[in-house]
This record gives sequence, structure tokens and C-alpha cells, in this order.
Amino acid sequence: MKPLDLTLTISTSIPTFPDSPKPQFILWSTLKDDKYNLELLFLSSHTGTHLDAPYHFVKNGIKIHQIPLDRLVGNGILIKIRKGKNQSITKNDLILFERKHGNIPKNSSIFFYTEWQKNLNNSCYFINNPGLSESAATYLVSKKINLVGIDSPSIDLGQDKIFKVHKILAKNNILIVENLSNLNKIFSKQFDFVILPLKLKDATGSPVRAIAIH
Repeated sequence: MKPLDLTLTISTSIPTFPDSPKPQFILWSTLKDDKYNLELLFLSSHTGTHLDAPYHFVKNGIKIHQIPLDRLVGNGILIKIRKGKNQSITKNDLILFERKHGNIPKNSSIFFYTEWQKNLNNSCYFINNPGLSESAATYLVSKKINLVGIDSPSIDLGQDKIFKVHKILAKNNILIVENLSNLNKIFSKQFDFVILPLKLKDATGSPVRAIAIH
């Protein structure tokens, strides 16, 4: 079994969500002057591969520091379903997956590979990305899902400006991981995962180090 990094590298050039700040690495201390190197970081808590806490969209939702560790480590189900610009992952897509591979169990963590990550450096990446339909999100809620991950910048379609799917999942205490990479390198339907956010008090989200063990 080998670990596989599912995480984008955060740098000053990483694409960011429209109206979000570009990351900055500010030199603070140097070996020459201070006997050690140290930098300050300035970035959104939703930069790169990141986790949304329910509090991101729900007033009384749990915050990043309140998420139990057992929700961030476990077995994931990978659904490979290529989607293009503004295409939804539908309830029917999920039903067809279940007919072929068996029912999605309660408390599962679902990861979607849409192949959209290949557009990371294109201008359409944040504007026309695929995402879940409302019916698919509601269907996952009925399955009492733990977590939903995707290789696009948002679980909502890029054209959805009111974040309907985010709200459906957040209201039902379902975690969301966005901007995953390397899901194409997983060749089984199930894999073990570790997704660790920083333990930021009262935060709506956090960059994560996401790892698959497959």
C-alpha cells in the first residue's frame, strides 16, 4: 500500500477563487540576520485543496476546530464520472453507480473524479466547473454521507452564485473537500484516506493535506 498525495501545492501563483486573495509568502527572518529562515503567510482559508466546515454556510454549523478526527480518516468511495463545462453530477449518475457497484453505505465518504482538474490553469476553471445537482446532493443526504470530495474548485456548478449544493450539504453536517488532485491515479473503487485541516479556532475552512492510501 502506497500513499498518494491528493493535494495541490500552495504557492503565490496558485489559481484562487474569484475575489479571493492571492497567497503571499512574506519573508520575515533570514539566516543572515536572525540565524534562521521564517516566512509569514497570507491566504484565504479556502485556498488550494481545502475543507469546508458546515459553518461556512450554516450559522450554527460545526467549525473547523470542532470536526472529530474520525470524520477525516477512513475509507472512501471513488466515483469516476467525467464531466465537462457546466455539467452536473446527477442523482441518476449515482443510481447507475449503485446498480453497478452496490448501494452506497451509510456514513460513506464519496470522492468524485470529473477530470476537471486538467483545467486548473485555464480561465474557465472557476467559472464553468462541473458540480453536483441539487437532486444528487439531496440523494447523498438521504444516504447520511460523512464527506463529499471533488476535483473541481466547488461542489456547486461554477455558474451557481447562490451555492445551493453547499447549503444542502452544510445544513446536514456533511463535510466538503474541493480542489482535490491525482484522483485519476487511484484505480480501485475504494481507498483509505486522510484529510487533515489546520486546527483553526472558529474557522469556516482550512487548506488540507489530503492523502490516499491505496
